[in-house]
Amino acid sequence: MIELLPLLLFVGAIFILLLGYSVAFSLAGTGLLFAAIGTMTGDFDSVFLQAIPNRLFGIMNNDVLIAVPLFVFMGVMLEKSRIAEELLDTMSALFGTMRGGLGISVTVVGMLLAASTGIVGATVVTMGLLSLPTMLRRGYDPKIATGIICASGTLGQIIPPSIVLVLLGDVISSAYQQSQLDQGIFSPETVTVGDLFLGALIPGLMLVGAYIVYLIYRSIVTPAAMPAIPQQELDDIDNLWARAAKALLPPVFLIGAVLGSILGGLATPTEAASVGAVGAMVLSIFKRSFNLKVLREVMRSTTQVSSMVFIILVGASIFSLVFRGYGGDDLVRDFLTDLPGGVFGAMALVMLIIFLLGFFLDFIEITFVVVPIVAPILLSMGLDPVWLGIMFAINLQTSFLTPPFGFALFYLRGVAPATISTSQIYRGVVPFIAIQLVMLAALAAWPALATWLPNLVYG
Repeated sequence: MIELLPLLLFVGAIFILLLGYSVAFSLAGTGLLFAAIGTMTGDFDSVFLQAIPNRLFGIMNNDVLIAVPLFVFMGVMLEKSRIAEELLDTMSALFGTMRGGLGISVTVVGMLLAASTGIVGATVVTMGLLSLPTMLRRGYDPKIATGIICASGTLGQIIPPSIVLVLLGDVISSAYQQSQLDQGIFSPETVTVGDLFLGALIPGLMLVGAYIVYLIYRSIVTPAAMPAIPQQELDDIDNLWARAAKALLPPVFLIGAVLGSILGGLATPTEAASVGAVGAMVLSIFKRSFNLKVLREVMRSTTQVSSMVFIILVGASIFSLVFRGYGGDDLVRDFLTDLPGGVFGAMALVMLIIFLLGFFLDFIEITFVVVPIVAPILLSMGLDPVWLGIMFAINLQTSFLTPPFGFALFYLRGVAPATISTSQIYRGVVPFIAIQLVMLAALAAWPALATWLPNLVYG
């Protein structure tokens, strides 16, 4: 019976989450409940619980996680400064005269917003409010329109600076050090959030390119579903290029400042996040959208999102401590190492589990609960930590789109007009899910897509 307790703990936590209870308190409550039961039956050593204060202090003392509220502040401030609206109007005018041009514009703007904000929910809602009515009015097929918005909105998962990569970077770093210590390496190497940022650049841009290629293909095969905007409705081309420069330069400059400071070794990701936060305020001042009311709204949103992330991290920390106290990590290690196919079989199973959990759980829950359990074992098998982190990130991005509980689908459903059915949204994202799975397979076949740039920059 003792061997089954870690499995029952994990299944119990998932069941309580599916009932709709708060994530943080579900994880912490389930862990403490099983710890109490195990203490009474003699199956759990309560000494493990004495490590909780040290774990909580470690979370509060973690410099990397300071980047989370700073990047959230940056994203929310940019959302309030109407940069997305200007970008979308300008890019639509530039590409709108070609079939599928409006859809390509939404994809490019989604990429820029992803690199500017890193917040999936904000990007999907913003794009849904701004672009969906325009696409429907221009005669776009609702399935294609909703699929483009959901897919481009989730690019914030993989294109840096991404909050997902910040959280994954912290978890992968701890897992990498633990795996080396388990192998008797007492001077462990480290992996940083900057490594993951670099590793995500090429796969992220390839994903954007794949989306655009698919849209061009659809515009050729089914031109009526993606009509062009008549030329007479647009400004003269010289005026358009001037508008494009004015709309593009500010976010591109901010992205360059944030990523450039990291790539150039001038700042850590946390310091670069502060550059982004200050830069977002400066841009909003230039856009004349900065005032005390906006600042108050941004601060409130930042506090809410950051509090949610950190309280989930606290709950997940308690849960993982009890899981290890029951010997759950040994159970998972034995199971994965005994699988047929060796490292490939173990990796394939873990990716399948994360993909399936993405149907029901948020990326934060998977990052804090599942990844710390499986990552040390996979890394002990010799996998590259940067490659593993990017594989997880793309898989988690796919989970945002998978029906029936993909969060991007919920975000868009909340702002889409009543004429758009939920089934149309579900059907619209299927091709983009297939593209992401192909990208995942390509990254599995050619790990250098994720590792080449970090090795080039950092050696």
